Amino acid sequence: MTTKTNLLRRPLAGLASLALITGAPIAAMIALPSPALAASAGTLDDAVAALRGINTMRASFTQTDRNGQTVNGTMTLKRPGKIRFEYAKGVPLLIVSNGKSLTMIDYEVNQVQRWPIGNSPLGALLDPKRDVKKYGKLRSTGNPNVLSVEVKDPQKPEYGTITMIFVRDSSAPGGWELTNWVALDAQNNRTTVRLSDQKYGVSVSESSFTYKDPRRASRRPR
Repeated sequence: MTTKTNLLRRPLAGLASLALITGAPIAAMIALPSPALAASAGTLDDAVAALRGINTMRASFTQTDRNGQTVNGTMTLKRPGKIRFEYAKGVPLLIVSNGKSLTMIDYEVNQVQRWPIGNSPLGALLDPKRDVKKYGKLRSTGNPNVLSVEVKDPQKPEYGTITMIFVRDSSAPGGWELTNWVALDAQNNRTTVRLSDQKYGVSVSESSFTYKDPRRASRRPR
């Protein structure tokens, strides 16, 4: 059991770890484009439109936890409500949403944990009309080409907080590209996720949102 896997497991177990560092300077997270003189600041509706405009997407991701441990992998998203985080070789974890529940599979200890998607900050990413529109709040970035949206349900602090960062990009759905987010849970577990090489409208099989249950493989006939 590796130290890196142990450090990742704790925040992922709450599934509130996929979010933004509250209070972190936006400039420290992404390279900001120069403000266009005529550009108007983004709105909450822009963020909702950008997320809802994604039918399918595949991107590379880099995940960093509060201890500075970093892992890489591939994220696959498909509307409505389906997502897969497949980590690089050497990290025996998988996160999958089938549209109803969010599941973390730990192949190292043969454990499966499952939560309703609405109980995770990822609900904002997967159901923007409900969560982002209702609970979203714009955060100042000082740059009209960068949009920062913090989403949290004040009545359900145990669900955590997610802050998503978008950069103006005419080639992205809705004209804004989701580049990264930071999540903070009720125990202050914090994880930053940065996306790169985003591809939209890709072919995604439904099998991408299934998984092999390690508990079955570990069972031995009597």
